[in-house]
Amino acid sequence: MTRFRDRLAVITGAASGLGRATAVRLAGEGARLALIDIDAQAGEAAAAGIRAGGATASFHRVDIGRWESVEPAIAAVTATMGAPDVLVNCAGIGHFARSECETQQHWERILNVNLTGTFLMCRGVLPAMLAAGRGVIVNVASNSGLLGQPYAAAYCASKGGVINLTRALAVEYRSRGIRVNAIAPGGMRTPMLSSWALPEGARIEEFAQGTSPLGYAEPDEIAGLIAFVASDEGRYMVGQIVAMDGGITCG
Repeated sequence: MTRFRDRLAVITGAASGLGRATAVRLAGEGARLALIDIDAQAGEAAAAGIRAGGATASFHRVDIGRWESVEPAIAAVTATMGAPDVLVNCAGIGHFARSECETQQHWERILNVNLTGTFLMCRGVLPAMLAAGRGVIVNVASNSGLLGQPYAAAYCASKGGVINLTRALAVEYRSRGIRVNAIAPGGMRTPMLSSWALPEGARIEEFAQGTSPLGYAEPDEIAGLIAFVASDEGRYMVGQIVAMDGGITCG
Protein backbone atom coordinates (compact mmCIF):
# COMPACT_ATOMS: atom_id res chain seq x y z
CA MET A 1 0.00 0.00 0.00
CA THR A 2 1.07 3.58 -0.64
CA ARG A 3 -1.55 5.49 1.36
CA PHE A 4 1.06 8.02 2.54
CA ARG A 5 3.05 8.53 -0.64
CA ASP A 6 4.87 11.88 -0.49
CA ARG A 7 3.14 12.81 2.78
CA LEU A 8 5.15 14.10 5.70
CA ALA A 9 4.51 12.40 9.04
CA VAL A 10 5.90 13.75 12.32
CA ILE A 11 6.09 11.04 14.98
CA THR A 12 6.99 11.53 18.64
CA GLY A 13 8.47 8.78 20.77
CA ALA A 14 9.90 7.45 17.52
CA ALA A 15 13.15 6.04 18.92
CA SER A 16 11.55 2.83 20.21
CA GLY A 17 8.37 0.92 20.89
CA LEU A 18 5.13 2.03 19.26
CA GLY A 19 6.64 5.23 17.87
CA ARG A 20 9.33 3.34 16.00
CA ALA A 21 6.88 0.69 14.79
CA THR A 22 4.58 3.45 13.51
CA ALA A 23 7.48 5.14 11.73
CA VAL A 24 8.42 1.90 10.00
CA ARG A 25 4.79 1.26 9.03
CA LEU A 26 4.21 4.72 7.55
CA ALA A 27 7.58 4.69 5.78
CA GLY A 28 6.58 1.38 4.20
CA GLU A 29 3.47 3.09 2.89
CA GLY A 30 5.40 5.92 1.26
CA ALA A 31 5.60 8.59 3.97
CA ARG A 32 8.46 10.96 4.53
CA LEU A 33 9.26 11.08 8.22
CA ALA A 34 10.40 13.51 10.88
CA LEU A 35 11.20 11.48 13.98
CA ILE A 36 10.97 13.17 17.38
CA ASP A 37 12.43 11.78 20.60
CA ILE A 38 14.49 12.81 23.61
CA ASP A 39 16.87 9.85 23.12
CA ALA A 40 19.26 11.10 20.45
CA GLN A 41 21.25 7.90 20.01
CA ALA A 42 18.24 5.64 19.56
CA GLY A 43 16.44 8.26 17.48
CA GLU A 44 19.33 8.67 15.06
CA ALA A 45 19.54 4.89 14.75
CA ALA A 46 15.81 4.67 14.00
CA ALA A 47 16.10 7.33 11.29
CA ALA A 48 19.15 5.64 9.79
CA GLY A 49 17.34 2.32 9.66
CA ILE A 50 14.41 3.86 7.82
CA ARG A 51 16.70 5.62 5.36
CA ALA A 52 18.49 2.32 4.75
CA GLY A 53 15.14 0.94 3.64
CA GLY A 54 14.85 3.66 1.00
CA ALA A 55 12.54 6.13 2.77
CA THR A 56 13.19 9.73 3.78
CA ALA A 57 13.65 10.29 7.51
CA SER A 58 15.15 13.02 9.68
CA PHE A 59 15.64 12.93 13.44
CA HIS A 60 15.15 15.81 15.87
CA ARG A 61 15.99 15.60 19.55
CA VAL A 62 13.11 17.24 21.43
CA ASP A 63 11.87 17.40 24.99
CA ILE A 64 8.20 17.57 24.02
CA GLY A 65 7.15 18.96 27.40
CA ARG A 66 9.05 22.21 26.75
CA TRP A 67 7.81 24.69 24.14
CA GLU A 68 11.32 26.09 23.77
CA SER A 69 12.38 22.61 22.58
CA VAL A 70 9.31 21.88 20.44
CA GLU A 71 9.11 25.19 18.57
CA PRO A 72 12.54 25.18 16.87
CA ALA A 73 12.20 21.51 15.94
CA ILE A 74 8.87 22.10 14.19
CA ALA A 75 10.33 25.17 12.48
CA ALA A 76 13.26 23.08 11.23
CA VAL A 77 10.97 20.35 9.95
CA THR A 78 8.69 22.72 8.05
CA ALA A 79 11.64 24.69 6.64
CA THR A 80 13.37 21.61 5.22
CA MET A 81 10.53 19.16 4.57
CA GLY A 82 7.37 21.25 4.24
CA ALA A 83 4.09 21.29 6.13
CA PRO A 84 3.34 18.12 8.10
CA ASP A 85 0.43 16.10 6.76
CA VAL A 86 0.29 13.79 9.77
CA LEU A 87 1.27 14.10 13.43
CA VAL A 88 1.33 10.98 15.59
CA ASN A 89 1.87 11.63 19.29
CA CYS A 90 3.32 8.35 20.58
CA ALA A 91 5.67 9.65 23.28
CA GLY A 92 4.65 8.61 26.75
CA ILE A 93 5.95 7.61 30.17
CA GLY A 94 4.45 6.14 33.33
CA HIS A 95 4.98 4.01 36.38
CA PHE A 96 3.14 2.35 39.25
CA ALA A 97 3.12 4.05 42.63
CA ARG A 98 0.83 4.10 45.61
CA SER A 99 -0.95 7.43 45.39
CA GLU A 100 -0.16 8.31 49.01
CA CYS A 101 3.52 7.87 48.12
CA GLU A 102 3.55 9.54 44.69
CA THR A 103 5.96 12.46 44.44
CA GLN A 104 5.24 15.83 42.94
CA GLN A 105 8.25 15.36 40.66
CA HIS A 106 6.95 12.11 39.18
CA TRP A 107 3.37 13.42 38.92
CA GLU A 108 4.46 16.55 37.08
CA ARG A 109 6.84 14.72 34.76
CA ILE A 110 4.22 12.17 33.67
CA LEU A 111 1.61 14.85 32.98
CA ASN A 112 4.22 17.05 31.32
CA VAL A 113 5.27 14.40 28.81
CA ASN A 114 1.96 12.65 28.22
CA LEU A 115 -0.50 15.55 28.25
CA THR A 116 1.38 18.84 27.94
CA GLY A 117 3.78 17.33 25.41
CA THR A 118 0.89 16.08 23.29
CA PHE A 119 -0.69 19.54 23.35
CA LEU A 120 2.56 21.35 22.54
CA MET A 121 3.21 19.12 19.53
CA CYS A 122 -0.34 19.72 18.28
CA ARG A 123 0.10 23.44 18.83
CA GLY A 124 3.39 23.29 16.96
CA VAL A 125 2.07 21.70 13.76
CA LEU A 126 -1.34 23.37 13.62
CA PRO A 127 -0.25 26.66 11.96
CA ALA A 128 1.39 24.84 9.03
CA MET A 129 -1.53 22.42 8.72
CA LEU A 130 -4.02 25.30 8.75
CA ALA A 131 -2.03 27.17 6.11
CA ALA A 132 -2.06 24.04 3.95
CA GLY A 133 -5.75 23.46 4.62
CA ARG A 134 -5.23 19.84 5.62
CA GLY A 135 -3.80 17.61 8.30
CA VAL A 136 -4.37 14.59 10.51
CA ILE A 137 -3.42 14.24 14.17
CA VAL A 138 -3.47 10.88 15.92
CA ASN A 139 -2.89 10.98 19.66
CA VAL A 140 -1.95 7.85 21.57
CA ALA A 141 -4.06 7.74 24.71
CA SER A 142 -4.62 4.50 26.64
CA ASN A 143 -7.43 2.38 27.97
CA SER A 144 -6.11 3.68 31.31
CA GLY A 145 -7.71 6.97 30.28
CA LEU A 146 -11.03 5.18 29.97
CA LEU A 147 -10.85 2.93 33.03
CA GLY A 148 -9.45 3.26 36.50
CA GLN A 149 -6.19 1.44 37.16
CA PRO A 150 -4.69 0.97 40.61
CA TYR A 151 -1.35 2.61 41.44
CA ALA A 152 -1.40 4.68 38.23
CA ALA A 153 -3.16 7.93 39.17
CA ALA A 154 -0.73 10.14 37.25
CA TYR A 155 -0.79 7.99 34.13
CA CYS A 156 -4.59 7.62 34.18
CA ALA A 157 -5.01 11.37 34.68
CA SER A 158 -2.63 12.17 31.84
CA LYS A 159 -4.25 9.79 29.38
CA GLY A 160 -7.74 10.87 30.38
CA GLY A 161 -6.55 14.38 29.59
CA VAL A 162 -5.28 13.27 26.17
CA ILE A 163 -8.72 11.83 25.42
CA ASN A 164 -10.60 15.06 26.11
CA LEU A 165 -7.83 17.16 24.54
CA THR A 166 -8.39 15.10 21.40
CA ARG A 167 -12.14 15.76 21.46
CA ALA A 168 -11.64 19.48 22.08
CA LEU A 169 -9.21 19.87 19.17
CA ALA A 170 -11.41 17.73 16.93
CA VAL A 171 -14.44 19.99 17.26
CA GLU A 172 -12.30 23.13 17.03
CA TYR A 173 -10.64 22.18 13.75
CA ARG A 174 -12.99 19.77 11.95
CA SER A 175 -14.37 22.54 9.71
CA ARG A 176 -10.85 23.73 8.85
CA GLY A 177 -9.54 20.58 7.18
CA ILE A 178 -7.84 18.94 10.17
CA ARG A 179 -8.93 15.62 11.65
CA VAL A 180 -7.98 14.78 15.23
CA ASN A 181 -8.52 11.32 16.74
CA ALA A 182 -6.94 9.14 19.42
CA ILE A 183 -6.29 5.47 19.89
CA ALA A 184 -6.45 3.78 23.28
CA PRO A 185 -4.22 0.70 23.43
CA GLY A 186 -4.05 -1.71 26.33
CA GLY A 187 -0.87 -3.44 27.40
CA MET A 188 1.81 -3.46 24.74
CA ARG A 189 5.08 -5.34 24.48
CA THR A 190 7.42 -2.32 24.44
CA PRO A 191 10.46 -1.13 26.45
CA MET A 192 8.10 1.05 28.49
CA LEU A 193 6.96 -2.08 30.34
CA SER A 194 10.19 -2.05 32.32
CA SER A 195 9.08 1.08 34.19
CA TRP A 196 5.92 -0.57 35.50
CA ALA A 197 7.18 -2.48 38.56
CA LEU A 198 4.38 -3.20 41.02
CA PRO A 199 4.54 -1.43 44.39
CA GLU A 200 5.58 -3.60 47.30
CA GLY A 201 2.63 -5.58 48.60
CA ALA A 202 0.46 -5.10 45.51
CA ARG A 203 -1.51 -8.16 44.43
CA ILE A 204 -1.75 -9.16 40.77
CA GLU A 205 -5.47 -9.88 41.35
CA GLU A 206 -6.02 -6.13 41.65
CA PHE A 207 -5.28 -5.85 37.93
CA ALA A 208 -7.84 -8.42 36.74
CA GLN A 209 -10.07 -5.71 35.21
CA GLY A 210 -7.19 -4.41 33.12
CA THR A 211 -5.78 -7.76 31.99
CA SER A 212 -6.77 -9.28 28.65
CA PRO A 213 -6.73 -13.06 28.18
CA LEU A 214 -5.09 -12.28 24.84
CA GLY A 215 -1.98 -10.97 26.60
CA TYR A 216 -0.03 -7.97 25.33
CA ALA A 217 -0.38 -6.41 21.89
CA GLU A 218 2.62 -6.15 19.60
CA PRO A 219 3.59 -2.60 18.56
CA ASP A 220 3.15 -3.52 14.89
CA GLU A 221 -0.52 -4.33 15.53
CA ILE A 222 -1.22 -0.94 17.08
CA ALA A 223 0.82 0.78 14.34
CA GLY A 224 -1.55 -0.76 11.79
CA LEU A 225 -4.50 0.92 13.52
CA ILE A 226 -2.69 4.24 13.60
CA ALA A 227 -1.97 3.97 9.88
CA PHE A 228 -5.66 3.41 9.13
CA VAL A 229 -6.85 6.30 11.30
CA ALA A 230 -4.25 8.63 9.76
CA SER A 231 -5.01 7.59 6.17
CA ASP A 232 -7.71 8.82 3.81
CA GLU A 233 -9.63 5.65 4.62
CA GLY A 234 -10.32 7.23 8.00
CA ARG A 235 -11.67 10.43 6.41
CA TYR A 236 -14.95 10.33 8.33
CA MET A 237 -13.35 9.71 11.73
CA VAL A 238 -13.27 12.89 13.79
CA GLY A 239 -12.86 13.10 17.57
CA GLN A 240 -12.96 9.33 18.01
CA ILE A 241 -11.23 7.38 20.76
CA VAL A 242 -10.53 3.95 19.30
CA ALA A 243 -9.70 1.25 21.83
CA MET A 244 -7.51 -1.69 20.80
CA ASP A 245 -6.93 -3.50 24.05
CA GLY A 246 -7.82 -7.17 23.78
CA GLY A 247 -11.40 -6.56 24.89
CA ILE A 248 -10.65 -4.89 28.23
CA THR A 249 -13.04 -2.00 27.60
CA CYS A 250 -15.78 -4.01 25.86
CA GLY A 251 -18.01 -4.50 28.85
